[in-house]
Amino acid sequence: MNIKPIRNDKDLKAAFRQLEVVFQSKKGTEESDEMEILVTLIEAYENKHYPISPPNPIEAIKFRMEQQGLTARDLETFIGSSGRVSEILNKKRPLSLRMVKRLHDGLNIPYESLLADIA
Repeated sequence: MNIKPIRNDKDLKAAFRQLEVVFQSKKGTEESDEMEILVTLIEAYENKHYPISPPNPIEAIKFRMEQQGLTARDLETFIGSSGRVSEILNKKRPLSLRMVKRLHDGLNIPYESLLADIA
């Protein structure tokens, strides 16, 4: 096992090439240990250099609506009147904490996504 730190994208590509070699290794082998170490190094490098931020709260709601085949009317239970739902979906009104809680509990939208715009 010859593992080195990942310091740049060239090192990252080399780590991915090596990971392909050891990826299907039998558990408990040296190759399996190498695979786990490479995955950890790759994740750390990517998280530092290519972070993925949570989606915009409204986009998260729309995505969940699409996933579950929901309409704006279905959101009234979580947000309030049809006018309020429209204001939220058109980004004319921010989500309240109460709405965030209801959307999280009722539609399983992660808090991280619903609170992403709050600094």
